[in-house]
Amino acid sequence: MDQDTTAERLATWLASLGLVEHLEESGMLRLERDDAGAARWVDIGTGEELDEDRLIQVERLLRSHGEEPQHAVPVPLVQAAHLARVRRELLDSEWFTYDTLAELRGASVDATRFAVTRAVSEHRLLGVPTELALLVPAFQLDASGEPRPEVADLLSPLLAAGVDPWRVWGWMTRPAALLGGLVPVDAATDPGSAADAVAAAEALARRGRV
Repeated sequence: MDQDTTAERLATWLASLGLVEHLEESGMLRLERDDAGAARWVDIGTGEELDEDRLIQVERLLRSHGEEPQHAVPVPLVQAAHLARVRRELLDSEWFTYDTLAELRGASVDATRFAVTRAVSEHRLLGVPTELALLVPAFQLDASGEPRPEVADLLSPLLAAGVDPWRVWGWMTRPAALLGGLVPVDAATDPGSAADAVAAAEALARRGRV
């Protein structure tokens, strides 16, 4: 079997799973095509094209999950791709930095930074660190920029358990199976479902993940 066949098989399979783009985003491999349209895989770290042996190793590794390896899905990669998509969706929602939250509160940036740092340390507020700034998702704030107590009741057990902030943000703002498809942040504000929402957050905190 020549390299083009192996490369094309990988390209077709991974494209069907929506993982080609994620491989490049994660700094692993990049799919390129030559002038004739043939697939070639490049190691992003070295810039070198993968030869036949490397391609076979990569395919074997990616197919090494599941009971039927020849049909298996690279589960960790699928999960990582899913998390990347969720993260992009979350960044498209409303959030604040110290500067923009200070403007909403009508306070100084220093005072806002102090208040946010304290609330985060007390697990009353979710702060999501990024390379550029700490993000404060808007779902947990009232109109004046203060933490909503009913939302803090859900955040507290999750944050105290050390659950990843991105995962907390995603769980709080997306339909949750444990709540029958309700969105936790919405359930927290409904007297009829608030207790169930807190119980769900506590259960997830005990598991240490969401």
